[in-house]
Amino acid sequence: MISGHGLHTGAPSWVHLHPAEGGVRFRRGRQEIPASLEFVADTKRSTTLACGGYQVLTVEHLLAALHVRGWWRGLVIEVSADEVPILDGSAAPWLGLIDALGAPPPPPQGFVVSAPFTLQQGRTRCRVLPGEQRLCAEIDFDHPAIGRQRWCGPAEAFETLLPARTFGFLSELEGLRGAGLATAASLENAIVYGSDGPLTPLRVADEPVRHKALDALGDFYLLGRPLLGGLEVVRGSHGAHVHFARTMVREAMLLSLLPAAAGESGELP
Repeated sequence: MISGHGLHTGAPSWVHLHPAEGGVRFRRGRQEIPASLEFVADTKRSTTLACGGYQVLTVEHLLAALHVRGWWRGLVIEVSADEVPILDGSAAPWLGLIDALGAPPPPPQGFVVSAPFTLQQGRTRCRVLPGEQRLCAEIDFDHPAIGRQRWCGPAEAFETLLPARTFGFLSELEGLRGAGLATAASLENAIVYGSDGPLTPLRVADEPVRHKALDALGDFYLLGRPLLGGLEVVRGSHGAHVHFARTMVREAMLLSLLPAAAGESGELP
């Protein structure tokens, strides 16, 4: 078991992991909520799953850890409250709980990317390309202590993303709390940026973009199977990730039939 408080609700909660037949799903009381795109109910500042009148907020960090450990089926995630605990703001604390279960079941057949597919909305871009399993994430913030950052790595490097903590800005905190968000945010569970920089030391210099890449791992886990190809997310968000993943599933036939568009390099830098 692991316990703590929800980042947004502030409520205490605990999580138990139970190996079980079937897919990966959350359980609230007697209600089960599959870890699947079709059950995403909200993406404001976190990813929320819901079914049958129950919801579970902020699932992305736990799902990112499951992604890294290759646990794609055979698991019930029992949660005592409406939100998964934020812990230290990263996904690293979940590894001990997952590893205590032993080896995961064999994964399902992967989602093979056979042709480039891109979706752009304003300055946000998501795309997949054929090739090795690889993730690139890019962010661009006006804050001088963050600016433009980019992280790229193969599947073998995904675990290095897990210690990266969620981050936010002191100037936005009052507004978020007024909207019922980030009510339990603190220096113990988030990187908080003041006007001059982070109020506590970073774990690595590019921790913000690493956390955004971690969020993408968690959100794209909701495909229910490994994504076998390259994924790039530029100025991503939970909403953009989920929208792109849903669109990609709808266009799955086109992914294997459309030729590469002119100018596509076929690989991520």
